[in-house]
Amino acid sequence: MLKLPVRGEHLKRYREIASLLLRYGSSDLVRKAGLGDLLDGELTEEASLRSRAEDLARDLERMGPTFVKLGQLLSSRADLLPEPYLEALSRLQDRVEPFPYAEVEKIVARELGVRISRAFGEFERTPMAAASLAQVHRASLRDGTSVAVKVQRPGIRREIDRDLEIFDQIVGVLSGHTEVGRTYDLEGLARELRRTLNRELDYLREANHLRRLESNLEEFERLVVPTPIEDYTTSRVLTMELVRGTKIDKLSPLVRLEIPGQELADELFRAYLRQILVDGFFHADPHPGNVFLTRDHRIALIDLGMVGHVSPELQEQLLKLLVAVSSGKGEEAAEMALRLSPSEAEVDRGRFRREIAELVAEYQERKLESIEVGKVVLGLGRVAARNGVRLPGEISLLGKALLSLDQVGRILDPEFDPNAAIRRHASELMRRRMWSTVSPGGVLGGILETVEFFERLPSRVNRILELVADNELRLNLTGVDFSHLVVGLQKVANRITAGLVIAAFIVGAALMMRVQTEFTLFGYPGVAMIFFLAAAVGGLWLIFDILYHDRA
Repeated sequence: MLKLPVRGEHLKRYREIASLLLRYGSSDLVRKAGLGDLLDGELTEEASLRSRAEDLARDLERMGPTFVKLGQLLSSRADLLPEPYLEALSRLQDRVEPFPYAEVEKIVARELGVRISRAFGEFERTPMAAASLAQVHRASLRDGTSVAVKVQRPGIRREIDRDLEIFDQIVGVLSGHTEVGRTYDLEGLARELRRTLNRELDYLREANHLRRLESNLEEFERLVVPTPIEDYTTSRVLTMELVRGTKIDKLSPLVRLEIPGQELADELFRAYLRQILVDGFFHADPHPGNVFLTRDHRIALIDLGMVGHVSPELQEQLLKLLVAVSSGKGEEAAEMALRLSPSEAEVDRGRFRREIAELVAEYQERKLESIEVGKVVLGLGRVAARNGVRLPGEISLLGKALLSLDQVGRILDPEFDPNAAIRRHASELMRRRMWSTVSPGGVLGGILETVEFFERLPSRVNRILELVADNELRLNLTGVDFSHLVVGLQKVANRITAGLVIAAFIVGAALMMRVQTEFTLFGYPGVAMIFFLAAAVGGLWLIFDILYHDRA
């Protein structure tokens, strides 16, 4: 059994993690990680291995921000966890007590370089919301502009660094000595957790995210993104426009009757498809707590600490995959998934296609109100993992975002059909995908490449003709049928010869045009015209022969 280098000040945290693994993972996994001695005989409690998904979510919330974020990342890993766990973890939210206002004053004064009373006209002492990483206070600037001020919790960076150090040690042991760690790329999960937390702790980055998303969604009149106030924002304090409204999941039935739910749900869904499949930059955590209904009945997207990026190479393939899933084309969805997989391992493609087809068909057969396209995409990832097909992480992010959007869409409009929305907007998305590639830089690059091609073309053609004339042209071919090669070379030689004869006829006709004769055709010297007509017929015959016989 392996032993971890357990430091005394971290002993309690190691015990909590070991207990968590025992209850929701595997006792064998705990023993191999060298954590068994910390549990005082708890390893025999096999019943704890079947604890409910909601218990796991509550335990992660209790253990603090690092593990809340870990749960949110796991909620997109359909290859690791069954569906009930994905649903429970996708709803993870912080439930913590706010820190004292005196600490808020110290942090804001230190970050902005001026006291709160001088920077703001008003600053409410009681926070609007408190989370494990920060809390938000309502305030107003000196000019009366209402703002929300997000202040990072004191000491949170040290706490997260400690947890990440422990997590890295455990993952290192599991990845190096257990099949589970190697199969499910736990080291990759640890890197993603560290990267995500570091990004969320930098509010300058979040302010840039807000500005970028606001610019990308300019054309969506029903969507709002709060504007950051640059002079009042640092890496630990984020000041942004105050959005007055209600969380989507807190709307009363009466309010739902008054709002244009169908239009809001459709525009929100279209905006997210645009973010993911055209812009390549999207709000990665659109759960109902991060989506507000404003007083003028618009949708506000807040909390952009967690965002996702999709490379241009993947966008078109993801769009095709999504259209195939929403249209119930399981075979096509399976084929797209195989194309997306970077894995070169042997895969039973027939079995994979059958399982994907069954998954898509199962959801297509359900009633309209129970169809959730996000679940289908996450289920596709789960089937892929079971068959040894490793899909890009963007698939999980897409599935998680769609799952959250399904929930928000049902709240706004109980009859909202995400499958129909995808099909309805697919052509627009494809058109935008094409136009997004036609940037000034791309056009200029294409022009420069074309100019370079034509500049080098004469010298390259002359070189080839010289080699042909000197009988020095050599072709290096591998795996080609020699008889076919000979036929091909004969065809090339015949075409070149025919072309030279036709060219000679044209040159001869041009020279003889200056010799006046009694025999004329169409008012021109007859012999010259005969040569010209022969060249024309020969040229047309050559073109016809190439088009008809060389097409295959």
